Amino acid sequence: MAAGQRNTGAPGAANEGAGERSNDRGGRRGGGDRRDNRRQDAEKNAFVERVVTINRVSKVVKGGRRFSFTALVVVGDGDGTVGVGYGKAKEVPAAIAKGVEEAKKSFFRVPRIQGTIPHPVQGEAAAGVVFLRPAAPGTGVIAGGPVRAVLECAGIHDVLSKSLGSSNSINIVHATVAALRGLEEPAAVAARRGLPLEDVAPAALLRSQAAGRADAAAKVGA
Repeated sequence: MAAGQRNTGAPGAANEGAGERSNDRGGRRGGGDRRDNRRQDAEKNAFVERVVTINRVSKVVKGGRRFSFTALVVVGDGDGTVGVGYGKAKEVPAAIAKGVEEAKKSFFRVPRIQGTIPHPVQGEAAAGVVFLRPAAPGTGVIAGGPVRAVLECAGIHDVLSKSLGSSNSINIVHATVAALRGLEEPAAVAARRGLPLEDVAPAALLRSQAAGRADAAAKVGA
């Protein structure tokens, strides 16, 4: 009887130990998943995402129609970096995710001065034409939905805009991107022409730069 008791008790203890080890491994795997999720959430929160438009498209096949969705997404960090992506999938969330990934691959820097653009610029893409003009502090983003999405993701807070071409959202977004890519820093223009900055930049721009430097110095001193 004693031997039988030992035989019946040993497997139970072994099973309990195995269960504890499996739970530990599961807990470690769960902890890794949580860390990955936190990392993804932090990366997602670092960028500003704007879904400009979502379209449903269909493909006619022998058995009928197959529907899918396309999403035009603008992604930026709100501090001078922005990108545009276009995703297509059978579900809307998957299309948006693809658009976000493509937008991150097309990031570019936008020159800014005191929250606005350095100079007037016009961008064209297909039939879309967008004109951008600098604005005084406090003006805000005077723009329609597609242009506003790009400018806000790029971190531009004061600007005037006008759409002069097609009303298609995709064309307007790409025309806005073309305009932002055409911007130049006044210092770069002065260096290319071999002139001092005062001969290239307008007086209002120089005053705003001086005021910005004074504010920065005051913050450092405080």
